[in-house]
Amino acid sequence: MSVLDAPLIDRFLDMLWLEKGLSQNTREAYRRDIGQFNAWLVERGLVLEAAGREAILDHLAWRLDQGYEARSTARLLSGLRGFYRYLLREGVIVADPTLQVDLPRLGRPLPKSLSEADVDALLAAPDVGELLGLRDRAMLEVLYASGLRVSELVDLRLEQVSLRQGVVRAFGKGSKERLVPLGEEALHWLERYLRQGREELLGGRISDVLFPSRRGERMTRQAFWYRIKLHARGAGIAATLSPHTLRHAFATHLLNHGADLRTVQMLLGHSDLSTTQIYTHIARARLQELHARHHPRG
Repeated sequence: MSVLDAPLIDRFLDMLWLEKGLSQNTREAYRRDIGQFNAWLVERGLVLEAAGREAILDHLAWRLDQGYEARSTARLLSGLRGFYRYLLREGVIVADPTLQVDLPRLGRPLPKSLSEADVDALLAAPDVGELLGLRDRAMLEVLYASGLRVSELVDLRLEQVSLRQGVVRAFGKGSKERLVPLGEEALHWLERYLRQGREELLGGRISDVLFPSRRGERMTRQAFWYRIKLHARGAGIAATLSPHTLRHAFATHLLNHGADLRTVQMLLGHSDLSTTQIYTHIARARLQELHARHHPRG
């Protein structure tokens, strides 16, 4: 008899079908996971129904050494919890060995970003011969140059920008203030917009909003998000975008060009470095790709 088809596993799977109505695919996934754990136990002279907390922890550590993904290990542990709870209910065991075993932390999904070529295409998409196009070009340039949140961008007031010093004063979550430098390109388009477009866009209205709508009011995040998607289509960008795509591109491209994590943390306005560390995975993947493509032994 295969260790994948132990009687206790079969009885547990029958219960899942009878009481919970789980599909055959789901039951087979549980069979594989618990069966592989059983095979690991047998190789070490251990018995499935007698496995304790230490054996489960040892197996999880072994999976980590073998390079199993946290998500598949979490699925295994979920199956083992159900299995041992069933054995406890049936009186086969007197204690559940999974009670004090924590699920592995699942990695946060990587934020969607754009290549530098895609960013260049997006920034060049607005028709700067039109008022709204000039405003949008300046907004996109500032967004990519600063890594601001979209909400911070549309909230900007005139007094928050210093063209002479080349910085923008942003107010993030919890009204935390930070100074973010703007590059030459962003300053060029911002200065051109202020000189040639903003007053005409306001149409004589009085407002201190840096990037007003066509009605002379503060733009909503939704309105600017619509404009981003419009320009992305015009630029032929097939990637799925989010409102923070340019913010993620800002952080990723900085790291790819050698910026340290603490600097990126300050620029993004993250209070906790662990929030910023998600970007190191993207940068590391890019470095590995470059190494594999160009190194003689890559």
